[in-house]
Amino acid sequence: MPEENQTSISPDKKRELEAQLHKASKENRILCTSALAIAKSLNIPSSEVGKAANILKIKISKCQLGCF
Repeated sequence: MPEENQTSISPDKKRELEAQLHKASKENRILCTSALAIAKSLNIPSSEVGKAANILKIKISKCQLGCF
């Protein structure tokens, strides 16, 4: 059984995801639309962005889809 914080994306994509989250966040917050755009740009599921944001203690706000 996989651990909760394990990711199904490659280590390189994980590093890029973390870098993009840090770059796009302000005061440890990021808009849902920005998080979804990051997922699309990296061609990864939005759930992986949510997991990474949780690990990095970045809050996703104004979520219109209830994904995060």
